[in-house]
Amino acid sequence: MSNSTAYRTHITTELGEALVGETVTVAGFAENIRDHGGIMFLDVRDHYGVVQIKTTTPDIIVRLGVSRECALNVTGTVTLRNADTVNEKIATGTIEIAADTINVLGHISESLPFEISASKDSGEDTRLKYRYLDLRNRKLHDAIVMRSALISFIRATMSERGFLDLQTPIITASSPEGARDFLIPSRRHHGRFYALPQAPQIFKQLYMVSGFDRYFQIAPCFRDEDARADRTAGEFYQLDIEMSFVGQDDVLTLGEGVLRSLIAKFGTKKLVASVPFERIPYNESMLKFGTDKPDLRNPLFIIDLSDLFIDSKFKPFAGKTVRGIRVPGMSSRSKSFFEKMEAFAMGIGMKGLGYVSLDESGALLGPIDKFLTDDARAELKSRAELQTGDVLYFAADEESLANRFAGQIRQEVAARMGLVDTTVHRACFVVDFPMYERDELTGKPVFSHNPFSMPQGGLAALNETADFCQILAYQYDMILDGVELASGAVRNHDPATMVKAFALAGYTEDDVQSRFGALYTAFHYGAPPHAGMAIGIDRLLMILRGEENIREVIAFPLNSSGADVMLGAPSEVGEHQLREAHISVRVKKT
Repeated sequence: MSNSTAYRTHITTELGEALVGETVTVAGFAENIRDHGGIMFLDVRDHYGVVQIKTTTPDIIVRLGVSRECALNVTGTVTLRNADTVNEKIATGTIEIAADTINVLGHISESLPFEISASKDSGEDTRLKYRYLDLRNRKLHDAIVMRSALISFIRATMSERGFLDLQTPIITASSPEGARDFLIPSRRHHGRFYALPQAPQIFKQLYMVSGFDRYFQIAPCFRDEDARADRTAGEFYQLDIEMSFVGQDDVLTLGEGVLRSLIAKFGTKKLVASVPFERIPYNESMLKFGTDKPDLRNPLFIIDLSDLFIDSKFKPFAGKTVRGIRVPGMSSRSKSFFEKMEAFAMGIGMKGLGYVSLDESGALLGPIDKFLTDDARAELKSRAELQTGDVLYFAADEESLANRFAGQIRQEVAARMGLVDTTVHRACFVVDFPMYERDELTGKPVFSHNPFSMPQGGLAALNETADFCQILAYQYDMILDGVELASGAVRNHDPATMVKAFALAGYTEDDVQSRFGALYTAFHYGAPPHAGMAIGIDRLLMILRGEENIREVIAFPLNSSGADVMLGAPSEVGEHQLREAHISVRVKKT
């Protein structure tokens, strides 16, 4: 393509040895300026790369006010570099431009808040306040370029698979379920509010009722949640998918295929996964990995030892849920290693971190050994498959806490031991989520996941299952490297089943009609069976680029406190704006 404009004739990717002797004009930012005594070298960086400029009239740099990061263009002749000055790290490393003219197009009138090449070493708020400079950093810049390419690839991939790219409203109704809404006061409807969508859930289901067979969207979602490393405050983007006349297997097969193609195209690590991806029931995942987001790159797993301690004289374990994590070869580690693991356990809320190790004679060593019977010792060694030099950690508490603690110990000790294979990606699906869980305060059933999911067994399961905690749903998560990358479900499209499902969670039919009226009514007009999922774009990019923080793959994110320090949001607004929206701001009590 031609990139000739009034400011440049070539971009850096078009420069090479084939142009030696030609006069070219390049434009970009001054990345480095180096004075070699009578010869000045200037690195010019554009969107595409870097090229070296050479001038034998160094006073021109001072006279024109050329400084690092100013915008400029340079006209000159392409020449070969001397053999000893070739730079193999850049694509233009064998040539340079002997400058005839240099023009500063955008002067630097303020001190740079940070070195562009080292911007990631600055504080988060400083980086986000000057994000337009931070984005000049090549690594961050490339992340946004990759984001664009990935989204374009997704659109092409989904279109090839027969999906329509359809849009859903951004201004909609408040959702009574899920995270906090971002509310929008209505000027024309006094005392009423719109909301930004937490997800396009209801609209994409209504597309299916409307007769559209396959929908997708790169959907913006808005949730007033606190930020963390793998979750942004405010908004995020997802590949939203819905399909008619399908079941769970159809969606999982699609999701697997899409992920494989994305990693093959954009990943630098091999995806190691069975075909199809391993499907792990929720209860098995919680027992074996202590989480519903298992990192399969970690070879350690958790076993149940509760029955060995039912009548134990060791009171912290007696009658409790007891989990064990075998760590191969750990007994040779230093005393400080064990002390640091103990400190980690206390830091996550455990009362201590019990363990035993197996010595060369086959004996168990450790303070818990004296509370074991000979039969319990033998069973413990057999069940944990202990080998000489192994350590067996214990986590004991009520079931949910024991699972969580064991899962965190599993991850931490594997990381400290260097057991997690970070050279590959590993993926799986977690399936068979419980439809309900018991409310901690009332003991009554509440939805544990997505209330619009189809219960396994349908209406009969809702009517006939004595213990509501045993009712499973057609809900599933796609997990990649221990991160929940996607979530989805087979939707409950039957009005009677919908009413009964919500009734068990304490909603009347009137509640369903008032809160989910459009969906409830639409299902009375011959709704097709449908299912879908949503894949997190930001999280996928974070994993593919090996970043620890999701804000490294988003151009203009809010900070960890949910503020835009660049534009100053959230901000105060004028009294006339408040009056138009019928809002009175309460004075916050201190």
